Order: sequence, then C-alpha cells, then structure tokens
Amino acid sequence: MAVHSGIVSGRSARRAQRLLAYILLIGGACAFILPFFWMLSESLKGNKEILQYPPDFFPDGFHWDNFSQAWDSLPFNTFLLNSVVIAVLSVAGTLVSCILPAYAFSRLRARGRNVMFGLMLATMMIPAEVTIVPVFVAFNQMKLINTFWPLILPSWFGTAFFIFLIRQFLATVPRELDEAARIDGCGHVRVLFQILLPQIKPAIATVTVFAFIGSWNNLLGPLIYLRDQSKYTMPLGLQLFVSSQYVTKYNQMMAIALLMLIPVVVLFLIAQRSFVRGITLTGMGGR
Repeated sequence: MAVHSGIVSGRSARRAQRLLAYILLIGGACAFILPFFWMLSESLKGNKEILQYPPDFFPDGFHWDNFSQAWDSLPFNTFLLNSVVIAVLSVAGTLVSCILPAYAFSRLRARGRNVMFGLMLATMMIPAEVTIVPVFVAFNQMKLINTFWPLILPSWFGTAFFIFLIRQFLATVPRELDEAARIDGCGHVRVLFQILLPQIKPAIATVTVFAFIGSWNNLLGPLIYLRDQSKYTMPLGLQLFVSSQYVTKYNQMMAIALLMLIPVVVLFLIAQRSFVRGITLTGMGGR
C-alpha cells in the first residue's frame, strides 16, 4: 500500500508540475499575443472611437476601409516593391558572405585561423552608431547616396554573428563526410553545397529569417541614405504617413503596421520548423 501511495503521489506531483507549466506557457503566450490583438483592434476602429478614454479593447464596428484608405493615401505599392528588392538582395548577400567564411573557419586548416576568428568576433562589440558617419562619408564619395546600394552592399561583406552561427553548426557535422566526398573527387565547392549545406538547414533558415527581418524593419538606413520619395521603403513610408497628417490617424497607422507584419509572419511560417530547431541548437559543437 505504501508503494502504491508513493506512485500515486508521484503521478499527482508530475501532473501538477505539468499543469503549472501549461499555465505559465499560456500566460506567456497571451502576454506576447495581446499587443498584436490590440493593434488589430485599433486598426478597425473609427476616428473618434480610437481616441476615447477609457479605451475599449473591442471596436463597436469593424472599419475595414481603414486598410484601403491608409494604403491609398501614399504610394505604398512603390514602397512595398522597394522593400522587397532591398530585403531579397540583402538576404542573398548575407547568405553568400556568411556561408563562405564560416566554411573556411570550420573546415580549412590555416595558420592564424583562430586569431582571425577572434578578431572577427571582436567586431561585434563595436556599436553600429560608431560607424554611421564614416560609412556615410564613404558612400557619399562613391556617389551612392539616394540609391539602394548603401542598404544592400553592407550585407555582402558578412555579419560576424551570422558567420559565428553557421560556423558552429558546421562544426557539428562530422568531418568523415568531407573525407568521403573528397575520395569521390569532390572539391571544396561541391563539399560545401552538396554535403554540408543540406546538413545545416536550421542555421540557413535562422540566418534567412533574421536577415530578412533586419532589412525589412530597417528605418535608420533608408532615413539616412534615401532622398526621393519614389525610393522610400515601407518603414520610411509609414513614418512619412504619420508625419504627413495634421491629425495623426492612429487607426490607419495601425493598419499599415499590420500589413507590414504579413511578409514576416509568412516567412516565419514557411521556415518555422527549421528556424525553431536552429534556435534550439545554436551554440552546439565547436572543434
């Protein structure tokens, strides 16, 4: 009887722990989702309703025309196209410029490799604000101001964190795969693209999502380098939408902000499994 009672009490304790864990997870999920529901609620309210106090979480009526009115108030079609072009080229540049040095740091035997890797990691301690002026001067001397190049070119020169991330994943792949491929006559290019990259899809998905979000939500870069409204991106267009009104229409501002979230959410849903696995395995390995 004592053994049976101990088993029952142990099961009850585990159920209580599991229930507590579910409660904490649900509470945390609600805390993160609440701002998005509030944004949706605000985007569907009328002009008078959105400013009333105390505010109501649920709108009295659903003003779906806020989305169309906000989108037509400025050339957001152009802003969207500009953002897509910059984001796609930036992601492509990030992947190319980070995968190659990560492979070199992980697989190639070179004197001073660890020193160079340490110096690269040390650049992560340099605040981005320190480089704004010299980088602007450099692009100005190259006559690239008011073009997309200052927003795209930096991604083609590598990012220390992404190189470190991919290198750590490559370090978890057994070197025996490389040796077997070289016995079959594969060079470095085939080993990287045919053997190693399929093994580190979580890292590639993680870098892709982070790079896209960083480019898509970038406000400071376009604010510094772009002059013509025809070259504005979505974040800059949203800022222009806010500052161009004598009375800020917060419902339409929330509508544009919600529309800006759609590409990010779609990309995350596409790469969800690999992205979550990449976050879970970040930092593993290292040889």
